[in-house]
Amino acid sequence: MRKMTKRGHIEIEREINYLWNTERPFVVEEVYEAAQLGDRSENAAYIYGKQRMRMIDKRLGQLRRKIKDVEVIDTDEQASSETVAFGAYVELEDQDEQTRHFRLVDAEESDLQRNRLSVQSPVGSALLGRSEGDDVTIRLPKKTVEYEIISVHYGPDPDGWPPSTPEPYVEKEVDLDPNRNR
Repeated sequence: MRKMTKRGHIEIEREINYLWNTERPFVVEEVYEAAQLGDRSENAAYIYGKQRMRMIDKRLGQLRRKIKDVEVIDTDEQASSETVAFGAYVELEDQDEQTRHFRLVDAEESDLQRNRLSVQSPVGSALLGRSEGDDVTIRLPKKTVEYEIISVHYGPDPDGWPPSTPEPYVEKEVDLDPNRNR
């Protein structure tokens, strides 16, 4: 069973809730009103509305599959451990003495801009099972990188470290059309 953080699960549920309870009913109403105008074959509002509804339904399916059969882990309540596992917040130092901080999460919620690294990635999988002070050599497609694990933290994001929490989901119109504005 795949693991997912409670924060990541909540964000996906919020997007599902928004699409299902706000966006989709709005589009259904637009399609209904466009259908009342008559000939649907040449009615751009009707055709566009139906396409938009299909895109919303497709996105809802993708999101529901992401959270289906996952074990939700509350990283704020996770018990401490000396070894790196799912949910750990790890501080690394590379060979150039640059430090990086990552929360280890599932691939579905990874986001390097928010310091969330997938446990399925080469770096994430190489860190699993390691401890503070361990040196880790990771072979990437174009180079080999060496890191030292400076610290392993469980629980809420440590003070002074970059946050790994997602931005709160902002209810807004979701642009599901990849061809729009091209």
